Amino acid sequence: MADHEAIQKLAAALVNELMQAGKAVATVESCTGGWVAKAITDIAGSSAVFGYGIVSYSNGAKESIIGVQNKTLEEHGAVSAQVVEEMAQGALHLSGADIAVAVSGVAGPDGGTKEKPVGTVWFAWAVRDGAHERVDTRCERFTGDRELVREASVAYALQGVRERIEA
Repeated sequence: MADHEAIQKLAAALVNELMQAGKAVATVESCTGGWVAKAITDIAGSSAVFGYGIVSYSNGAKESIIGVQNKTLEEHGAVSAQVVEEMAQGALHLSGADIAVAVSGVAGPDGGTKEKPVGTVWFAWAVRDGAHERVDTRCERFTGDRELVREASVAYALQGVRERIEA
């Protein structure tokens, strides 16, 4: 699990790497409630690499702001590979950034199911590569209380962006 100091170090390294690469990042978050964007913008100079952070906590916001299809939400639920993929693509298109990260999960203490227990978090990273885009999705199951699940999700999202800058 991450802690606040580790997240701060991760965000500082990410901002530096984005600056070195001449790239920008955007975020679209559900269960983390803007924490990924906060971690990035806590770093002085981050405005050079960060312009968009969207909190789409409700399904309605996912549809109206990000452009997630209602059909996708109905068929797969908000905590799914399909939804985070559409979230990341929507953020990439809205922002004009080079990389967008999306997070949607069940932080708890309620809301879990047998298929998606508390701690289940889906991530997507949409990367603009010239005229093409690629999207990677991953699912993680974190343990701990709501704060720990969210904290681990923020660190995982940031690290995922770092990995895609290097790729």
